[in-house]
Order: sequence, then structure tokens, then C-alpha cells
Amino acid sequence: MYQIENVLRPYAWGSTTAIAGLLGRPASGGPEAEMWIGAHPDSPSTAIHPNGVTQPLDALIASDPLRCLGSESIAEFGARLPFLTKLLAAEHPLSLQVHPSLDQAREGFARENAAGIPADAADRNYRDDNHKPEMIFALTPFKALCGFRSPAASKDIFEHLAHVLDSAAVDAPDVINGVITDLSQSDESAALKAAFSRLIQGGSDVSDVIHEVVAVLSAGAPLEPHREALTAMLDINEAFPGDPGVLISLLLNHLSLEPGDVVYLPAGNIHAYLHGLGVEVMASSDNVLRGGLTPKYVDVPELLKTVRFEALGVPRVEASGTEFGQELYRPPFREFQLQRIELAPGAEPVPLAQNGPAVVVVVSGSVLLDSPKSDLRLQRGAAAFIPDIEAPVNVHPVQGATDTSVAFAVTTGLGN
Repeated sequence: MYQIENVLRPYAWGSTTAIAGLLGRPASGGPEAEMWIGAHPDSPSTAIHPNGVTQPLDALIASDPLRCLGSESIAEFGARLPFLTKLLAAEHPLSLQVHPSLDQAREGFARENAAGIPADAADRNYRDDNHKPEMIFALTPFKALCGFRSPAASKDIFEHLAHVLDSAAVDAPDVINGVITDLSQSDESAALKAAFSRLIQGGSDVSDVIHEVVAVLSAGAPLEPHREALTAMLDINEAFPGDPGVLISLLLNHLSLEPGDVVYLPAGNIHAYLHGLGVEVMASSDNVLRGGLTPKYVDVPELLKTVRFEALGVPRVEASGTEFGQELYRPPFREFQLQRIELAPGAEPVPLAQNGPAVVVVVSGSVLLDSPKSDLRLQRGAAAFIPDIEAPVNVHPVQGATDTSVAFAVTTGLGN
């Protein structure tokens, strides 16, 4: 087993205090948006060998894939760690985004390579050849946009906007009336695609409408019966004034997660995290197609090919417990599953649910990882990589500890 040091990504939308507070260390003074825990080549964790020598985790795995990953993981996912874990802390909204399917990622990556687009180019869509299904475990109250509402529900909101504009003696702009017409179509997919396309491609006309709507609502026009959606829209506009994603947010489900709530995001699900701290797990990829709420590159034609235009319920994941008391969260993806382990002082050890490789991060107290081959003590804020060959691993409370310990572990979903 290896203790690992992990990379902080200082994106501007990140909280300056949340990750530091979770891990019990001083804040850096700047935004700390994501901590990457894994072997993605863009920001691999650093493994610390028992003799103190350090090595990038992707290089460690590449030096002995069978020992680190196990034959089953290699057969399914190749000689790479199939998942990436992040601590994510959003102070401001992230970009409106969608992730490709595995086939789309492979085709798009090969196409952009053949076109000679540099790997780090700002106008590149596909950074690797993998898909990026995701899951988020809320550690604090967490706000997000996730998937489309029904066209009828969105139509009600846009009709409300038309009404409040009319009441303020502002003629409802063509954009609003056009979206209402789009959402009136009987074909759900066609209705959502038409409304989304109108807004994402509307340019200055959409920006002008947003400014008019925001001005009228801010002047006291009624938000009811759509207070949640319209309040979120006004908050998003503060971060990205006039961006088409401001109105697109009204087409999407608004999630308010409580600590311990978990949702998953399959390929094609349009989404944006708005605010909160969570443990995010995904297939090891950095493929993102953006649809607004960002100054970064937006490839509208590729985006429209990737988004799934269908109304979806909130894709929650419920915990499945074990006889040892830990919580297991198993999304419908084989790349990963998440485990939350809580140990009271003096509690019996918990067998780690492990299929192939695993990573562990401690967010409270301290634990001892014990396998037939080695052991490793982790304090709050520390993390570890556990090769496949170390299994079985037991997680113990540290002897003499007086505080409850909490750790999160990620392994593959193989064997479920």
C-alpha cells in the first residue's frame, strides 16, 4: 500500500476554504476547486514508497499493471486505473456540460488526433479516448442542474416569464415565444432539442432577453410558482451575465442534495454543479463538452450530437449496506463504486470492499489499513492507493483514538 499526495486544481469557481476545512489543513489562500485522487496523466497523484522515494501513480501502475490492477480490471479496462476520485468544492457555478459515450470519445479522440489538433489546444473537445460517467456524494448541502425537465414543466416557466414581461409593459421577445412554441411539440425529444438549440445558438438576441428578464424579476415581478428555478437563474446570471446557460437552466432539473445524498450522471446528461462540497467519482477521463456558463470553448455542433434530449428523473443512488455497517454506492457503471466507512473508537475492523485496485481518503479521525502484506496508518486528510495484490484489506480505528473516523474508498464495480 502507498500513501499518496494529491493535486489541487485552483479553478476560479472553487471554494477557498471547503477542501482545506474538510481535510483539517490550512487554506492555500486561493480557490481550491478540485483535489484529484488517482492516476489520470493530466494530474496524477504521487505515490510514496516505504523508503521515501516518490513516483507518479500512473508510472507506478505502468511499472507492474498486473500487481497494481489485477487481471480482471486489465481485461475490462486496460492497463490503467479505471476511475478518478475528486474532492470537489464549488463556490460558484461550474460550466454547463455533458460527457460523451465511450464510442463517441474513441471516435472524437481519433478524429482530433488525425486533424493534428494539439492535445492541450483550447478548441479541443476530446482529451482522451475514454467516457466519463460520474457520481457525486454530497458532503454539504449541494445545488446542481441535472438532466431535462419535461417540456411541459419548462413551458410553464417560460409562459410565466412571458406573463411577467407583459405585466411590466415589455413585449415578450421572440426568443421567449419561440421557446414556448418549441416546447409545445408533441415529440419530447424534438421539443427539448429545439428549445435548447434556440437558446445555445441565439447569440446577442438571447443575451438581450436575459437582461430584460433579470431586470423585470429584480424589480419585484413575482417568482411564484417557480421560485426555485427563477432564483437559481438569477444567481447564475450574477456569475455569468447574459450567458445562454442562464435561460437553459430553466430547461433542467434543479437538485438540492442534503449531506449523504448521491446522484449519478451517465453519458449525454446535461448538467452543472452550482454550489457545495462533495466526493466525485468518475471514469478516468477529462472529456467535457461545454454548453455555457464558461469562458471556455463551446463546440455547438458537437454538443448537440452528444446531449441526450429526453426528460429524466433524478438519477439517485441509494446505499446498500453490508453486515459490517459500511455504506456501498453502486452506480450502473463498471468502472467504479464508492464506499463510506465510519468507525467509532474501539469498533471492530471493517473489511474493505475491493475489486481490483482501490483508493482511500480519510476525512475524519484516523484509520489503520491492514493487509496480509503490509499496513498503513492514515490521518485525517491523508489518502492511499491499494494495489489489487494487497487484498484483502481491513480498515481499523487507530488504537486509543477518541474520535469517530470516516473514510471514503473507491474501487471498480467489477464483481457486483
